[in-house]
Amino acid sequence: MRAVTTRAAGDLRVEELPTPTPGPGQVAVRIAYGGICGSDLHYYHRGGVGDFLVREPLVLGHEVSGTVEALGAGVTAGVEAPAVGAAVTVHPATPCGRCRQCRAGRANTCPTTRYLGSAAHLPHVQGGFTDVLVVPAGQVVALPEQLSSGAGLRRAALAEPLAVALHALHRAGDVGGRRVLVTGAGPIGALVAAAAAHAGAAEVVVTDLVDEALQVALAVGATRVEKADALSASLSTDGPLDVDVAVEASGAPPALTTCVDHVVRGGVVVQLGLLPPGSVPFPGNLTVTHEVDVRGAFRFTTEIHDAVALLADDLPVEAVLTQTYPVADAREAFDLAGDRVRASKVLLDLTC
Repeated sequence: MRAVTTRAAGDLRVEELPTPTPGPGQVAVRIAYGGICGSDLHYYHRGGVGDFLVREPLVLGHEVSGTVEALGAGVTAGVEAPAVGAAVTVHPATPCGRCRQCRAGRANTCPTTRYLGSAAHLPHVQGGFTDVLVVPAGQVVALPEQLSSGAGLRRAALAEPLAVALHALHRAGDVGGRRVLVTGAGPIGALVAAAAAHAGAAEVVVTDLVDEALQVALAVGATRVEKADALSASLSTDGPLDVDVAVEASGAPPALTTCVDHVVRGGVVVQLGLLPPGSVPFPGNLTVTHEVDVRGAFRFTTEIHDAVALLADDLPVEAVLTQTYPVADAREAFDLAGDRVRASKVLLDLTC
């Protein structure tokens, strides 16, 4: 079978690997589409994500859709997993199920979670940019008819990043009728904007440094966009935006300051973007005097089911899907995915 792998910074290959078969309690999924994520780009360009360095060949990818290829022993169709041939997406996380976090219903913060396409553990957890992916049956999520083929199956590759966006909004609380700021108009930030608009936010303001990314945000539901540098420069003259909720989705330290600066007293800031390693500047005094509630948001738990339902219900996110490449052209797809002027979410097509 084909797989998109990396071994070190700048080393990206499409190579042939043995086709796996599902063991007891597992399901084999034939992958149709896979979305290139920021972490995939980090592994490709830098050979690692944060402290997680590639130490052995790693199959990339964790945003996937496809169809059930085979069921392992002990997996009953319609009970533990969808039947063979059913359209599905995959929850990428395999938490331990036993630790304090898992028992509290916060499996996304399980310290030993294994995530598809990750070098956090050795052996690495092989990812989903492959013809056939084998995962525990509980991680396979059935897709409704609207997402079961063609353009719908392509759209379903957004289930994982949309679930990340939904989890961030759940951490923020009810945004209905409230003013929301999203810093960063990459795929995740754009999906946060789309989900906030769908949830009834009165206003959704999105900032970024890239005009093309801001146009994507407008297309999916933002009511207003601002260049990030211009918004910062105008703070002293125009005053803060006084938003109720700010979601930082860029991972840029200055954007976290922007969120604290522009949220109302007693407002909520959700840090979703992963910041650079180590300490970063933070407006702590303003956080104290304005009683700003700062919350982290990491991955997701059950929100993938909500994401699937929203995608089936035509949440307007098509503008996020900017290009699709056959898997044979993976290197070209990865190079384009890193160009924020030309691309938002780039998909790999494994059906051809």
